[in-house]
Amino acid sequence: AIAYPEIGRMQARAIFEAACDAQNDGVAVAPDIMVPLVGTVKELEHQISMIRETAGEVFAEKGVTVSYRVGTMIEIPRAALLSDAIAAAGAEFFSFGTNDLTQMTFGYSRDDVSKFLPTYLERGILKHDPFQVLDQEGVGQLIETSVTRGRSARPDLKVGICGEHGGDPDSVKFFHRTGLNYVSCSPFRVPAARLAAAQAAIKKSA
Repeated sequence: AIAYPEIGRMQARAIFEAACDAQNDGVAVAPDIMVPLVGTVKELEHQISMIRETAGEVFAEKGVTVSYRVGTMIEIPRAALLSDAIAAAGAEFFSFGTNDLTQMTFGYSRDDVSKFLPTYLERGILKHDPFQVLDQEGVGQLIETSVTRGRSARPDLKVGICGEHGGDPDSVKFFHRTGLNYVSCSPFRVPAARLAAAQAAIKKSA
């Protein structure tokens, strides 16, 4: 997105043109535009500037404006540790990409992990597959830190997760305790995620 900004501009333009057309058709829309793989504040500032500039161009051309938010996916450990600065730089929401955050925190490649993970599980090196059940001790600590720091800079920060962990009951309960607003997961895991979220909410209110 930095080296080839025309790709990001094209994607942002497509979103805004579609949103304006939908609004002209009487459909209320409010897109969330998420910048992935941010590791530095400068990267995010560059992308937010491009997105807002493109929005202004499209709104002028279409003669209509739509409400939208720009946020980022927290999937690099460095971003989790700098969440206050990232929120202050303009991120209006976070979505934790727990698959990549797990990969980068452990240093495991998802393409290669199947070669040794069964041995790790068999010998008790790991209790669970960390790509299926969130590592609350390590990756979870990064998420908790990120939520706290992000909301210290932007109290109304919307925070969620996107990844297979969003469908794991124990992981969903952890996300609820951490104060996340939503989880996203594969379609076949949605029923389990909804049940876990309901159970976590009941336990908290009890």
